[in-house]
Amino acid sequence: MTTTLAIANQKGGVAKTTTVASVGAALAELGHSVLLVDLDAQACLTFSLGIDPEDLELSVHQVLTKGVDPTEVIIATEDGVDLMPATIELARAEAELLTRTGREHVIKTMIETLEEDGAGYDWVLLDCPPSLGVMTVAALTAADGVLIPLQCETLSHRGVGQLLDTVHDVRRFTNRKLEVWGVLPTLYDGRTNHARTVLETISETYDLEVIEPPIPKTIKFAEAPAAGRSILSTSRSSKGARAYREAAENLVARSKRPKARKKKAGRAS
Repeated sequence: MTTTLAIANQKGGVAKTTTVASVGAALAELGHSVLLVDLDAQACLTFSLGIDPEDLELSVHQVLTKGVDPTEVIIATEDGVDLMPATIELARAEAELLTRTGREHVIKTMIETLEEDGAGYDWVLLDCPPSLGVMTVAALTAADGVLIPLQCETLSHRGVGQLLDTVHDVRRFTNRKLEVWGVLPTLYDGRTNHARTVLETISETYDLEVIEPPIPKTIKFAEAPAAGRSILSTSRSSKGARAYREAAENLVARSKRPKARKKKAGRAS
């Protein structure tokens, strides 16, 4: 069975793409087959894994809007994960899908097509764009769970409520099985009390589980994309790499947890 996890936060700069690349590489180290899907027209995930989007003729855009077979687009990377890359063309996808019937299900259909073709994966990680538009809704519709990277600073949690409202709507209309797996604290500076205070506040305010450990702030993350690899390859023993390996192990454990049962409203006697 494929576990599909959407990594989403409409705020930029929260290490969302870094999380997708690093968790994906850590899952591959654990022996899982992993597909990363770049759903952001900026193609940061594609570039950070050593692929120049300008050199690509096919991308996830053609899969979602033109019906191209997803196996024709997937690229193997040196980090042991497969990638469905993005290009700037994806910026047109929102408009192209907006009037299409069943637009919320295009990513779910793509993943199901891979499984039917015998090319399924243990994990599919969806790198959502920094917005709550058609692409993010389609990712949430396809996902078993959503992980929210959250920078440990006061302003970073603004908008989390909007994301949770979107998750609620997706549950109602297109994906009743969607679960919020929790918050992954990123860019964490353990030298300050402020970061921990912010984390405790968001957890209490929205009643979200916190995925441990917090991902530390380190220059090693900025260096990795320049090499076209994840931090697990460029700086294997760094504290950032160790944190993502532990987080990946905790996500694997989370994936094995029984589905939460929906509470039914009792009738008045």
